[in-house]
Amino acid sequence: MKKRKAGLLLPIASLPGGHGIGDLGPAAYQFIRYCKATGIRIWQILPIHPLGYGNSPYQPFSCYAGEAMYISLELLKTDGLLKKCPAMEYDHPIAYEQVRNLKERYLQTAYQAFQKQFHTYQKEYEEFCQKAFWLHDYTLFMAVKKVNDQKPWITWSDADKHLYQEASLPSHLLKEMDYQTFLQFIFFRQWQALKNFAHTHEVEIMGDMPIYVGLDSADVWANPGSFKLDEQGNPIWVAGVPPDYFSEDGQRWGNPIYNWEYMKEQRYSFWIDRLRWSMGLYDAIRIDHFRGFDSYWQIPANSETAKLGEWIDGPGEALFDEIYRQLPHIQIVAEDLGDLRPSVLELRDHYQLRGMLVMQFLLENLDQLKTETDIQHALIYTGTHDNPTLLSWLDSQSKKTLENLKDYFGITKPEPQKLADAIIQYTLCAEPDLAILPVQDILYLDDMGRINTPSTIGSPNWEWRLSDMKQLDKQQPILKLWLRTANRI
Repeated sequence: MKKRKAGLLLPIASLPGGHGIGDLGPAAYQFIRYCKATGIRIWQILPIHPLGYGNSPYQPFSCYAGEAMYISLELLKTDGLLKKCPAMEYDHPIAYEQVRNLKERYLQTAYQAFQKQFHTYQKEYEEFCQKAFWLHDYTLFMAVKKVNDQKPWITWSDADKHLYQEASLPSHLLKEMDYQTFLQFIFFRQWQALKNFAHTHEVEIMGDMPIYVGLDSADVWANPGSFKLDEQGNPIWVAGVPPDYFSEDGQRWGNPIYNWEYMKEQRYSFWIDRLRWSMGLYDAIRIDHFRGFDSYWQIPANSETAKLGEWIDGPGEALFDEIYRQLPHIQIVAEDLGDLRPSVLELRDHYQLRGMLVMQFLLENLDQLKTETDIQHALIYTGTHDNPTLLSWLDSQSKKTLENLKDYFGITKPEPQKLADAIIQYTLCAEPDLAILPVQDILYLDDMGRINTPSTIGSPNWEWRLSDMKQLDKQQPILKLWLRTANRI
């Protein structure tokens, strides 16, 4: 029998701290200590890559690189690369533009100090550059993007669009590439230290991988053959989903669609490389929109909504056979939510992948709740980053639904917080050997604590963060009791 564990879902950006956004510094270490002391053994995060359109972690500039805003200025000061750290007044919610501007100034200062102290880091730096096979394409992409006033690469000149093929580059680009390389070296240096610290505290990190990459990314720019693009680099088809639980119009994500036939000829090297790099970052990888490997919804790029689209068969077993041939020890969690055709579940089960159960969806049918939550080899959540908080969800339910929930859980009064407690405890006591709770749910936060609302772009998505750790500390005794009762410690 597998050991029963519990985890918390909290993005890096949502950690507290004094520099406007969560980062890889002291608060992250404090959170890991909290997990260890409470009995939490899994920390699930969202993608950590450079934030692109709408500050969404699911539209990154690279599926390999790290977001520079997550670099801890405090750790740079500890390393002697900064003499002082700023304090920010706009701590909550995240003010992305202000944070970028402030951190950029201090990162440039740290870069100058790094150049003077390069001999101290040279061996480690050179080893990183050799290992990070994606580094040249990404740093060149960011350098050319800066020259083009941060505009999307599909608007660049033909010469800039094809610079990734050039062996000789102008000095101004090389200079910016050197700075971008420094940022990645520091990011992954801090990330590896944090991961090692988590392991010494018996905490595993579950990463999150979007199935698609951003259109305005080094991944698409330097690998156009892997995507369905026209001669100018514009997508012919884009990704999304048809009308569903989250949206009556469906969701038009805008990511370019993979050219799976080309990828098969390349033995899926794009995906193998991506997964291999992620294996070095995380203990397990949750792949978002797993159903896209079985069949995917492709939308004409000129369509404004996701209603106009068609289902196309995905790579299926051919891809996963190659993945497990080359990466036999990879730990994958399949995001298998929504209305699925049987072949999606067959693909998941053929490779014994963990699926996901979300209580907010399961509670819609109380008669089937016990049956639906008895799958041991699964992850069960109260909600995800795309759901409202549990308290907000309860507030939106009808009086009849609340009465039914009250009766089902044996509660005297249908008070939202008491119902939230009952749902959390039910989630932890359910059969699945892994249970994940969003931090907002154990803090009883309302809709102000929501991470993302699907089919919407920009503020307030991705802006929520903890103001401090005091709220979590206050909840530690009851959370620890719940874990003991559920036999998850």
